Amino acid sequence: MKKYILLTLSIVLSASFWNCEKDDICAEGTPTTPNLVIEFYDTTTGEVKNVTNLGVIATGQESGFSYSNVSKIIFPLKTFQDTTVIQFVQNGTDEDTTNDNSDEITFNYMRLETYVSRACGFKTTFELDSTEGAVLTTDTDNWIQNITIAQPSIIDENETHIKIYF
Repeated sequence: MKKYILLTLSIVLSASFWNCEKDDICAEGTPTTPNLVIEFYDTTTGEVKNVTNLGVIATGQESGFSYSNVSKIIFPLKTFQDTTVIQFVQNGTDEDTTNDNSDEITFNYMRLETYVSRACGFKTTFELDSTEGAVLTTDTDNWIQNITIAQPSIIDENETHIKIYF
C-alpha cells in the first residue's frame, strides 16, 4: 500500500514540475508597443530636412521631448484613447506650449491589443484613420505646411509613419 502512495505522490510531484514555465521576465528584444515615427521634409524640395530646437509635447502633459538637429523623431501614442494631440514647438523647448511657433496635430487611430506573453503582457498596435489620421490645427502662422501619412499601420518602428513638411 505504501508503494502505491509513494508512486502516486511521485507522479503528482513530477507532473507539477513538468507544468512550470520559465522565469516571468520579458526578454529584451521582445516586440512591444511601437512609437509613432515622424520624419521632417523641406516643403520646396521634398528632401529630408533637419529641424532644430524642437519641443514635442502631448496635450495635457507638463513636459515632453526635446530634439535638436534631427530629421526623424519617435513619439508614443496614447494606448488608452483613440486620439493623441501633440504640440510641435519650433525653436522652443519640451515644456513651452505658449511659444508662437507652436503647431498642434491631432492623431486619430484605432487600437489593437495583442497578447505577447505572460511575462510581457499585451502590446498595442495602431491603425491611423484613413481620412483624419493626422489633422493639423491651422492658424495664421503655422510653421508646419503639410502632413502626409506614409504608413497608416503602426506595428513597428522600422519605417516612417508620418511626413511633416515645413
